Amino acid sequence: MTDQDTLTIAGRHFQSRLLVGTGKYRDMAETGEAIRASGAQIVTVAIRRTNIGQNADEENLLDVIPPSEFTILPNTAGCYTADDAVRVCRLARELLDGHNLVKLEVLGDQKTLYPDVPATLEAAGKLVADGFDVMVYTSDDPIAAKRLEEMGCVAVMPLASPIGSGLGIQNRYNLMTIIENADVPIIVDAGVGTASDAAVAMELGCDGVLMNTAIAAAKNPLLMASAMRKGIEAGREAFLAGRMPMRRFASASSPLEGTFWQGGA
Repeated sequence: MTDQDTLTIAGRHFQSRLLVGTGKYRDMAETGEAIRASGAQIVTVAIRRTNIGQNADEENLLDVIPPSEFTILPNTAGCYTADDAVRVCRLARELLDGHNLVKLEVLGDQKTLYPDVPATLEAAGKLVADGFDVMVYTSDDPIAAKRLEEMGCVAVMPLASPIGSGLGIQNRYNLMTIIENADVPIIVDAGVGTASDAAVAMELGCDGVLMNTAIAAAKNPLLMASAMRKGIEAGREAFLAGRMPMRRFASASSPLEGTFWQGGA
C-alpha cells in the first residue's frame, strides 16, 4: 500500500482501514494500549455505555483515546428504535462539540443483535436530514445497502456474521454484490474472529473492517490487535495486487515448453 491508498469517509482521509471499538476490555489502560497496537485511527464509542464526559464523576474514555489523536465515532449500540438512535446521535454531537460523524445501528432482536432494517432506514433518513454524516450498520442485503447509500449515508457497514460471534465471513457472495454496487465505502462490521477473517474481507474488496470483540476477548488483546493490523494490510495488498485465476487442475510453475528435455526416449 502507499500513502495515496487512503480510506476516505465524508471527505476525511485515513491511512488505516481498521476501525475498532472500545468495549469489553479489562480496564481503560488496556483499552488505550490495544487501540494503539491496532494502528486504528477511527475508534467507535457506544454513547449509551461509555462515559465521554456526560458523567463527571466517572473515568472518561477520552483520557486514553483523545480526540486530538483519534477520530471518535459515536455509535448507537443498544438502541432498538429509530427515535432512540436519533436521540443518542444528537447527544453525541452535543458532547463532542458539533461532531457530525456517527455510526448508526438500530437493533431488532436482543438474542441475535441483527439490525432492524426498516427502523435503520427511518433513523438514517432523519439523521441525514439533520446534517449528520452517517456510517450505517445493516444486514448483508444488497438492496438495503444500496438504499441506505442512496439516502445519503457516507459508508455502509454490512455484518459478516452476528455481532460478537467470531464466526468470520459467512456471506462473501452477498458482500461481493454489495461492494460491486456501491459508490461509498463498504466496511465489514461484526463477526470477525481472527486476522484471517479480516484479510478475507479486504481481499473481497471491502474498504475496511470494524471490530471490537475479536481483539478485546482474545487471550492477548495487544498481540491480537497487532495481528489484525497486519491482516488488514495483507488483505488490502492482495486485493490491489489481483489474485491469480483459480483452476480446477494443476498448472506447473516451471513450464516444460522450451526446455532441453521434454520426455521421450
